[in-house]
Amino acid sequence: MEKIIEIVGQTDGPTSIILVGIHGDETCGPIALSEVLPTLKIERGRVLFGYGNPKAIKARVRYFETNLNRMFKPEKTLSARELNSYEYNRAKFLKKYLDQADALLDIHSSSNPNSQSFIICEENAKDIYKYLPFDLVVSGFDAIEPGGTDYYMNKQGKIGICIECGNSNDPKAISLAEESIQKFLKAREHISGELKEYPQNLINIYRLYFTKTNNFKLAKNFADFESVSQGQYIGIDGKQPIQVDKDGVILFAQSKESIGEEVFLLGEKINGKSDLS
Repeated sequence: MEKIIEIVGQTDGPTSIILVGIHGDETCGPIALSEVLPTLKIERGRVLFGYGNPKAIKARVRYFETNLNRMFKPEKTLSARELNSYEYNRAKFLKKYLDQADALLDIHSSSNPNSQSFIICEENAKDIYKYLPFDLVVSGFDAIEPGGTDYYMNKQGKIGICIECGNSNDPKAISLAEESIQKFLKAREHISGELKEYPQNLINIYRLYFTKTNNFKLAKNFADFESVSQGQYIGIDGKQPIQVDKDGVILFAQSKESIGEEVFLLGEKINGKSDLS
């Protein structure tokens, strides 16, 4: 699990990488990869497969010392604690393989039983994401929540795609991950097969809120991508009411009891556009 798996096709082609288990408690990706790999035949190019955080996967925890999915940003932005973590060294290892690839598929899932499936990427991934079986595509994470594997690829002018497959324990999420691996490999021309485009709604994330106190309480439980309106009350940070600044959607909303925690994201729907630009 520590090592990268490499499969090379019979003819020349592009190099791609597929990662699972960047967060160790997100079991969907590792299960899907274990189902796909035994019978997978790569026809063209080279494909790398990796288990992002083996130590956390074995322990069934999100991370061992710090969030691996924030370790792919410039070192000068990392704290001393992060620089001395297992995840920092794991990120250094994974970067050696990300540097060899032209496109990435990073598979995630959630512990929330009501979580929704969606794609995280930027406009440069359109020729791939349009073939992935999701109806929701979200952009803007690179600007407000940097440090993921997809951010690292995008900053190099490559293609970084992260997929959120829903609840980790839902068999549908595992099937979605397996299907996405196959569709990604077809779109990258590593394997042959027909592809179809999916109708997709587009959302741009524009705001990430961090707690200012050690007591942030939500006004209610928000579903991911629930519609919110300008002026709507989201919660209270200490004694400060927090409101929505414009109509849009909310996701990953949660109450927290520490300063500097990520507690919600706000996004706006992109209407009447066929891409993320």
